[in-house]
Amino acid sequence: MKRFLFLLAAAVLALGASKNPRLAYIEKYSALAVSEMQRTGVPASITLAQGLVESGAGLSPLAQIANNHFGLKCHNDWEGEKYYKDDEQVQECFRAYESAEESFRAHSDFLRERERYQSLFDLDPTDYKGWAKGLRRAGYATDPAYATKLITLIEDFQLYRFDQEAPVEVPSPREEQLGMLAAVEGAAASHGSTALLAAAGESGLVSSAPAPHYSESATFSLSRPVYEENGVAYVRAVEGETYSSIADAYGLFARQVLRFNDVDSDRLLQPGSRVYLDRKKAQCAQAGKYLVERDGETLWEISQMFGIQLSKLRLYNIFHEGTAYAAGETVILRKL
Repeated sequence: MKRFLFLLAAAVLALGASKNPRLAYIEKYSALAVSEMQRTGVPASITLAQGLVESGAGLSPLAQIANNHFGLKCHNDWEGEKYYKDDEQVQECFRAYESAEESFRAHSDFLRERERYQSLFDLDPTDYKGWAKGLRRAGYATDPAYATKLITLIEDFQLYRFDQEAPVEVPSPREEQLGMLAAVEGAAASHGSTALLAAAGESGLVSSAPAPHYSESATFSLSRPVYEENGVAYVRAVEGETYSSIADAYGLFARQVLRFNDVDSDRLLQPGSRVYLDRKKAQCAQAGKYLVERDGETLWEISQMFGIQLSKLRLYNIFHEGTAYAAGETVILRKL
């Protein structure tokens, strides 16, 4: 039934597209918006609504001449072609792209990379109202009615239906490692022997290394271990690695990995350093307190040890005046 309704809506959309520029825009770019949603997690409904508003349904000079469908300005890090027009100020600099597809991709990457938009990716992908309001709060546009405009477009044209498109099943590195381990364990169980698990240990798929004093679990690929602390996946750096090189290896943005690990800039990592591949949790799921084991431990080190966001640890330990702890001091790991 849902499939029939979707096809019916698509047919209506096609029939009206020739008369309504907004419908024509949706018909032309909906597949691209869905593709970007599957690649980056930005809801297709939000992408289409922003495109409609920012480009005037693709009819604005910025979209027609510069292929810029989302009003992205140059900022200090833009090195590509530029287009100048009056906006909030006279002759402001806007990014120019070779194609609309490039503009859509840049829009998704812009939201993924900028720190101020990161909280949006914690929302349910179908929460278009939360996304619209979050974009306005984060300063994507100065128009106080910006969120309302996006929501109205999404509901008037039922753009939320594109958020229901089945995602492309691309397993994450973490999922691949879990799948490998499950396959080995299943094969071992079916043969009633530990020989396969022993062989897997020799190849690096499973490890016999003792667990540290805090809660930690690990699964391994044939090439490198991926651990889990507090429900967050991480790897241990090897000699010569940086945050950005690890980001490249796992298909992440360098800025994301820096943010996941509460650091401001890329650097050469000490072998064995933890590098989280996802956002750390707001609090520790297992323990409420930690007794510092050595003089000089910092909150950042403890946040990496337990997979907790540094900003949250600072809130829980707001009365600690120093930058480092002495052995025996107590660190709060969760909201009291």
